[in-house]
Order: sequence, then structure tokens, then C-alpha cells
Amino acid sequence: MADEEFWVGAHVCEDTWVAVAFSRSGFEHAAAFDGIGDLWFRYEDDAAQVLVDVPIGLVEDADGDRRCDELARSVLGKRSETVLSPPARKALRKRRYPVANRVNERKTGQQLDERAFDMSETIATVDQLLREFSGARDLVAASHPAVCFRAFAGEHMEYDRTTAGGYAERLRTLAAVDRDAPPAVQAAAEAVGGHDVSVADVLDATVLAYTALPHDGRLHSLPPEPPLDANGLPMQIVYRADASLVDADG
Repeated sequence: MADEEFWVGAHVCEDTWVAVAFSRSGFEHAAAFDGIGDLWFRYEDDAAQVLVDVPIGLVEDADGDRRCDELARSVLGKRSETVLSPPARKALRKRRYPVANRVNERKTGQQLDERAFDMSETIATVDQLLREFSGARDLVAASHPAVCFRAFAGEHMEYDRTTAGGYAERLRTLAAVDRDAPPAVQAAAEAVGGHDVSVADVLDATVLAYTALPHDGRLHSLPPEPPLDANGLPMQIVYRADASLVDADG
């Protein structure tokens, strides 16, 4: 571990990963990466934690449990559509949606959301990283920006993340967490300005970084006791709050 530890939030948008890093003294830097592998090799030696908004832990069949997705939808209310259940492992590598959907239905009894199918390659690369690098398992965890904003705000976000109202309420939420959040968001946006990245993407990466960073509240998990998939990866969504968003039994 390097002398300076970083707490990193990483949001994927299309083919670009946006990473925002904090040290104990505050905002450190932001950067864009072509893939999770590049991001991991950048932070593997000096990150205390990396939170990604990509599902980790895949179901194998109908007995698999992605309770975290159900709970996240329940706490997000009208923003529940932002939570996507990933393909079953057997469906993950299928290149065409009709084939992936048939496999997913056969394995889980559920249809596969086309938006989740579009994320298949990204989910697969994160899954491969965690299966092949034991160190990554200790540092990388799954989160969700909408759940993090909900936890920090103590209430639902009223507006969509891509609207002016959505930007304003999310920035206010971060400013309540840290008064230096607005300049941190601006600095992060400037740092990745040469990439096809929106301000909403920067906000998502930033809230993940603040979630990872130790400060008020503590890290919680949906569900509180997450099950493991067949490869020992926890099926969870982590967030930071003073109290759990759900009952102890999930």
C-alpha cells in the first residue's frame, strides 16, 4: 500500500470509466479509463477501497439470490428503474439479446432487461477481474449512485439525474456531506472534460467516492447479510448512512 491512500468511486458510462479519488485530506483527482482493467492497475497499490456501479455476484439459476436489487428498488421508489438485475452467468457471454434472454429465462425464470444485456460485457470484465485477482476482491465492491444519493439525502431524489433540477438536488446533497463537494465536482468534471462524459456521470462517480471515504455514518449493505454467488462474490449494494435503509433481516 502506498503512503497516500485513496478512496475511489468509479462510474461506467458507455465504454468509459470515470473515477473520482479522495484522500483523507479531500479531493485528490479524477481520471477516465477505457476499462476496469486499466482502472484496477492504476489503483491496486494505493486504493483503500474502490466502489463501482456495476453488479457484482451473478446468479446461476432460479435458486440464486439477487435480493440486493429488490431491496434497492424498494428504497428508491420512483427511481427504482435505475436498478438493473444482471444476466445470469450462462447468459452473460451471449452476443445477441434474443439468445441471452432465452438463456436467462431458462436459468432464472425471469426475462432479461435489454439495458442489462447492453452492460453484459462490462459486467463480465468486472466479474473476471474479481475472479482472477484476489486483491481486487478485498478492495472492489458494488454500489449504486441512486442508492448512495438516497442514503445521504435521507429522502428520494425528485428529479432525473440528467435534468437541471436533478443536478441541483444532487449537488446540494453532496454539499451537505462535505462543503467542499461543489468545487470537487467542478475539478473532476474539468479533469475528464476531454472524454464523452456528462456532469451527471461525474456526480455519480463522486457520490460513490464519498460513499467509500470514511466519514460520518458507516457502510451498510443491501441486504445486511449478502449471499455469495458460486464464485464467492457477495451480491450486495453498499451505501453510507447513519442507519440502515432496511430492516435488519432485509
